[in-house]
Amino acid sequence: MESAEDWLVESLRLYQDFHAFDLAGATRVLEWNGDKGVFVAGYEQQKKNEILHLLLPLRLSAKENQGLCPERDFRVLHGGFSDRPIFDLKRVPDTRLLVTSGLPSGSLQVWQVSEDSDVIGVGSTVPVHEEEKGLWARVAVFSVPAPRILHGARLSGLRVVDLESQKTTYASGVSDSAPLSSLQALDADTFAFCCTSGRLGLVDTRQKWAPSENLRPSLGDWSWCAEVRDKGQDPGPSLASLGSGGQVCLLDARDLSHPVSSVQCSVPTPSPDPELLRVTWAPGLDNCLAISGFDGTVQIYDITSWHETGSPVEPLFAHRGHLFPEDHTVDTAPLVTTHTWHPHKPRTLLSAASDSSLHVWDWVDPRSCP
Repeated sequence: MESAEDWLVESLRLYQDFHAFDLAGATRVLEWNGDKGVFVAGYEQQKKNEILHLLLPLRLSAKENQGLCPERDFRVLHGGFSDRPIFDLKRVPDTRLLVTSGLPSGSLQVWQVSEDSDVIGVGSTVPVHEEEKGLWARVAVFSVPAPRILHGARLSGLRVVDLESQKTTYASGVSDSAPLSSLQALDADTFAFCCTSGRLGLVDTRQKWAPSENLRPSLGDWSWCAEVRDKGQDPGPSLASLGSGGQVCLLDARDLSHPVSSVQCSVPTPSPDPELLRVTWAPGLDNCLAISGFDGTVQIYDITSWHETGSPVEPLFAHRGHLFPEDHTVDTAPLVTTHTWHPHKPRTLLSAASDSSLHVWDWVDPRSCP
């Protein structure tokens, strides 16, 4: 592996912008608040964890090329402490409320971001009816017509709860105990789920439980996660699922039973912690997605040429900044815990790692380089 000094020099060519920040503890949640703020929260056991509202570096709004800028210039706007580890955090749009999930799994916590101070405090809780030992509820938010929280650790426990009245407005009503890995609200009435086995489904809450599903079992003992891309993007595969062995399947939501393509990404080893697997579509780039959770990198792929089933593919770009400086051993090398794309800047991402590092970076497309 190249030295940290070589990488720093190379980064001047690889990035339009690069900013680094050290959190008090590692985070596995990055939730946007507009396009300039982000929420993070710790997930360590048996200690208080910070929950923070950070303002991104203001220089990201500058038009000229800033080069490599690894200063600690994120700014804390609001903060609070959680007695629990936070594994999932969702902002309720058009409110100052946050919903978090973690262990123990008996309830979700609803947080209030203060309007007249810098405090984030717990306002209420949402009971989880089926407490699961070792499993925690995945969370998604329906923002219209009124805020509703979708949550569940297994298919059997999936519920939609009105945030104000805390009444259950929808429940799966099935005995299927398949563990969930991800939930995603798609519009006011539909959501997507992914089970750890790779099972995928789209659900319409206006009907009884009758999901459009991909029931094809995964090959091997891999764990899976998935994400559906925004409807506003170009036609084509709209659902990407990522396996802990580095496999990515692309599917069309109109026919989940037959993947459009299936490839093997260039990952060094299977994910050491499948809970941290993440695949995301680029909101501003029609054919790009990013994956993480295998090592200290975030890989970006162009899916344009993904046609052959099982073919190996190489990343268009790999962010390796979390691996430097090299003051760690192989056993202590950081693992990327999560990443997210900027809502409006096409090639800007945030990423966090197990060493408490937080990066925001704007990568240069190598195909545009002379």
